[in-house]
Amino acid sequence: MHIQEWLGTVPAVSVYLLVGVVIGLESLGIPLPGEIVLVSAAILAATQDHIDPVVLGACASAGAIIGDSIGYLIGRKGGQPLLDWAGRKFPKHFGPDHVAMAEEKFEKWGMWAVFFGRFIALLRIFAGPLSGVLKMPYWKFLIANVLGGIVWAGGTTALIYSVGIVAEPWLNRFSWLGLVAALLFGIGSFLVMKRRAQKAAAEREAAEAPAPAAVD
Repeated sequence: MHIQEWLGTVPAVSVYLLVGVVIGLESLGIPLPGEIVLVSAAILAATQDHIDPVVLGACASAGAIIGDSIGYLIGRKGGQPLLDWAGRKFPKHFGPDHVAMAEEKFEKWGMWAVFFGRFIALLRIFAGPLSGVLKMPYWKFLIANVLGGIVWAGGTTALIYSVGIVAEPWLNRFSWLGLVAALLFGIGSFLVMKRRAQKAAAEREAAEAPAPAAVD
């Protein structure tokens, strides 16, 4: 069976649920490839008539908003010990360097960090829990969370779907390449953020290093 024919047998509700659940879990602080799943689903919607891009975007938005809200409550209740536990459990995602960089962004930008953090792979995981840990007023968090979730999820779905419609003849012949492209896109964004976190950590260590003793 051709891959395009096989994808046509996937129930639409399964795609909606998968996107909503993965993005929701990622938003509450579990490192999952939410962006990769959303991009792949949007490409699938562009090539399969039974998947509605509007419903897909709505499910992605709902998952982002609900997941972030749960993450906020967890961070509010758990506090700093929660980040320490996450650092031990997921050192590649919640290590001291990653947490320090995220805290710096949130303390500097506040609500804007929640909004724009939705578009950045690493900050997307931290947005909810860290806002709760830093005791950001919930009404501020909720506004930024809702707007960021809708703009990110809806915008990503609309953009990738539109591109997919234009490239549909090509995708119908080489659909697996579209999925590979989505995977590479998500991995690339994560690697960029990881490199930035390492750079920020190096700069912070250099600034905190004791000055050499003066020579008489």
